[in-house]
Amino acid sequence: MSARLLVSSLAGVAVLGGAAVATFALVGSADAAPSRPTIEKASATSVVVGTPGTDTFTFTATVVDDSGIKSVKVLPWPKSSKLDPTAAEMKHTESATCKATSETTSVCTYTLPMDAQEDAASMPSGTWNMAVLVTAKDGDTTYSAQATTFSVTHNNG
Repeated sequence: MSARLLVSSLAGVAVLGGAAVATFALVGSADAAPSRPTIEKASATSVVVGTPGTDTFTFTATVVDDSGIKSVKVLPWPKSSKLDPTAAEMKHTESATCKATSETTSVCTYTLPMDAQEDAASMPSGTWNMAVLVTAKDGDTTYSAQATTFSVTHNNG
């Protein structure tokens, strides 16, 4: 390897290394909320259809944005359907109820009563996904077609 190539390589490593250290310092020191919304700690209860069955389906997520949270739209969908909803389609779905825990963080909950067993009986068994569209107060959005999963089973007993 020529000396000139070696020096160029070392200079490149030094520049990249310096950029990595600067990036690490910025990321490591950034205790502020993200500039785009994030979905954290998303979970959903599994559903049992039949007797005895599930009384209520609940989805909960902690969402964070530097401007605060304006809204969270949700859509449960069966994985077997291959539905794969888009962010544009989510604007016409139901909303979760959000409570701010700080200026940047909210805990959002979507609850669906399962008292209509005839409606629930048509729900396919298996894995379901929860699609989530978060809109921040500054208009930024984050979308996940699979923010969390849950199961639906049928109890014939």
